[in-house]
Amino acid sequence: MVMYDPPHPGEVIKELCLQPLGLTVTDAAKGLGISRKTLSALLNGHFGISIEMAIRLSKAFGGSVESWLVQQAQYDLWQVMQKTDEIEVKTFAS
Repeated sequence: MVMYDPPHPGEVIKELCLQPLGLTVTDAAKGLGISRKTLSALLNGHFGISIEMAIRLSKAFGGSVESWLVQQAQYDLWQVMQKTDEIEVKTFAS
């Protein structure tokens, strides 16, 4: 089942992980072992959660690696489903 218009995982990280702990982007990036630029891009919806990032988020903030990846997959699926009419393919199944 497709989740209706899920938030980008970056929003979730910002609102449920960084803000409650009072973490700055710089401090969170340092703790995650990534650059501030990379974390900022994720928080602003320019990057998605990779498998490696899901592991980092799981270790830092909890939740399973799979749950972080599912959030990203739900977001990606919703975005693509909004333009399925634009995707043209030849049908091979009868």
